[in-house]
Amino acid sequence: MTTTPDGNARLVRLSREEFRAWLPEALRLYVQAMRYPSSTIEQRSPMWLTHALRDGWRCVAALDGDDTLLGIAYGYRGQPGQWWHDQVARGLAGTTDEQEGRRRLSDCFELTEIHVRPQSQAAGIGEQLMRTLLAGVLQQHVLLSTPEGDTRAWRLYRRMGFVDVLRNYRFVGDHRPFAVLGHTLPLD
Repeated sequence: MTTTPDGNARLVRLSREEFRAWLPEALRLYVQAMRYPSSTIEQRSPMWLTHALRDGWRCVAALDGDDTLLGIAYGYRGQPGQWWHDQVARGLAGTTDEQEGRRRLSDCFELTEIHVRPQSQAAGIGEQLMRTLLAGVLQQHVLLSTPEGDTRAWRLYRRMGFVDVLRNYRFVGDHRPFAVLGHTLPLD
């Protein structure tokens, strides 16, 4: 359940139907990577299926040689009326960077989920997933949110050149502070 001997995973673009088939395993990976209780799966399953119906949705999976799921990433075109999009717009209101944040938000690809199995982290899989997922995206910007703090994910985003759009934001329903980070597309 680790990467291939050369440190690379096999990346596969998933159709909506393939995503549906991988969903139980992807959600188990998600709760492992995020250290959430397994009961989170029941809540997230319908949400992830709804996300797969959104405009511009795309998904990439990282598999090892035995077809074990090592990582998954997906996203779609962000638009007004979507929960995350509207939360970020609300958070930007009145900030010093509101105008720049709204410009990014107006034409963005929302990188909704990117997770790597804990025992496979720090092997380059997250970056491979992100680069593959974002290749050919039509929007001018990619935005994502991540819990504040010095984590592997945080370091990956910074290393790849993501910049602050909104910091220390608390999404409705989550007590933790989050950062919204952005990058102009295409990635370098």
